[in-house]
Amino acid sequence: MNIDKFKHQHIDILSSIARLRQLSREGVAKNAAAIAAQIVQVSGLVKLHLAGEDRNLYPALEAGGDPRLAHMSRAYRNEMEDIAQAYLAFAAKWNTARQVAREPDGFRADANLVLRRLFERIQREDREFYPAVDAAALAA
Repeated sequence: MNIDKFKHQHIDILSSIARLRQLSREGVAKNAAAIAAQIVQVSGLVKLHLAGEDRNLYPALEAGGDPRLAHMSRAYRNEMEDIAQAYLAFAAKWNTARQVAREPDGFRADANLVLRRLFERIQREDREFYPAVDAAALAA
């Protein structure tokens, strides 16, 4: 199974998170419009990525002949449900400049929690899950 598309999406999501961090460091209230726009952009990337995983990657791995990958896939899918819900709630709350500017400290606190969780999950997928998928594809 070729997962290059998913890997590229991770790069795009991580770049967008880095941009959000940069904008926040430069001043949340000052960059409220850019932050809100970046959140909308990240949300589109995250939703596209999740849909691809849910429709293609996880089902293929869970129906495949490798019990280890099937187990990993189910575990990653289950864990991602909570992370995705938290991210989508974060994005729904902070996708307008007005809201970001009104509560810069609240935005910063939520962003630190939710974006760190998403970032760490992507890092773990890149370090553990995707290499296992690639190794299985090479062995097949």
